[in-house]
Amino acid sequence: MQVLLSINPEFVERIFTGEKKFEYRKAIFRRSDVEKVIIYSTLPEGKVVGEFCIDRILTDTPQEIWNQTQTNSGINKEFFDHYFNGKSEAHAIKIGNVKKYNNPFRLDKMKAKVSAPQSFMYLSRDLFPEFAFE
Repeated sequence: MQVLLSINPEFVERIFTGEKKFEYRKAIFRRSDVEKVIIYSTLPEGKVVGEFCIDRILTDTPQEIWNQTQTNSGINKEFFDHYFNGKSEAHAIKIGNVKKYNNPFRLDKMKAKVSAPQSFMYLSRDLFPEFAFE
């Protein structure tokens, strides 16, 4: 199973350069069979730009997640603290193999009507345009 994950373009670039090895989330997938993340780079880019395999998902208090991931976070502590402000639980998706698409595409090119998720949405591979995986 795979999910479409909305990620800020600044952080997408850090994922592609390898600076960001963890993607942080306040809520995580309920399904345990999610193995891959399809990256939707939010506006102003507004395109599906790549994918990564999920190495593992860490769940703990925000402070403990920061302690475990800070050297590969791709963000600063101030941003992290603001994002998880008031939360007792934090999730960190460990980014595995990353693939940047040669032909990023808008969501309206998908075979079914899909809009940008607020956080994430489950996807089946048959929704993608044929040129996405060249």
